[in-house]
Amino acid sequence: MPDPIYNVLFLCTGNSARSILAEAILNQMGNGRFRAYSAGSQPKGQVHPLAIETLQHFDFPANGLRSKSWDEFSGPSAPVMDFVFTVCDNAAGEACPIWPGHPMTAHWGIEDPAAISDPVEQRTAFVTALRYLMNRISAFTALPVASLDKSSLKVRLNEIGRAEGATKPRDSAA
Repeated sequence: MPDPIYNVLFLCTGNSARSILAEAILNQMGNGRFRAYSAGSQPKGQVHPLAIETLQHFDFPANGLRSKSWDEFSGPSAPVMDFVFTVCDNAAGEACPIWPGHPMTAHWGIEDPAAISDPVEQRTAFVTALRYLMNRISAFTALPVASLDKSSLKVRLNEIGRAEGATKPRDSAA
């Protein structure tokens, strides 16, 4: 029996930087075991140019990446997600759609590199965000997903989210 391919959705409010980086990183580092997607609750409609530039600089594919709404992944024709990770604190505090398949979830928040106004510092922030996401995704892809029970897997996913560079999610208003 072939190994399963796990669908992973990375969420951020604007879907222009962190979630886009994570999608590209996992699609390459996942070695065919994972299929990554990204989306936002209030997508900006375009990918931040430094996200594309940073990915290309570190030899990650950037073709076809686009800013999109999480609504694309909540309907009946959407791929069923196995994992959903929030990478920004705002998205972690929002009421998310009900995802088909009841995926495992975790918060992997990091600072928003697009929020930095100084151009030199912003470029550095994108590289830092990429590094933090690469470290988390590397730890995630090394997990023996198929052999872990749900509670053990949930603990490991949460531990990954607390790795270097982690932010704390804002409390949900609901």
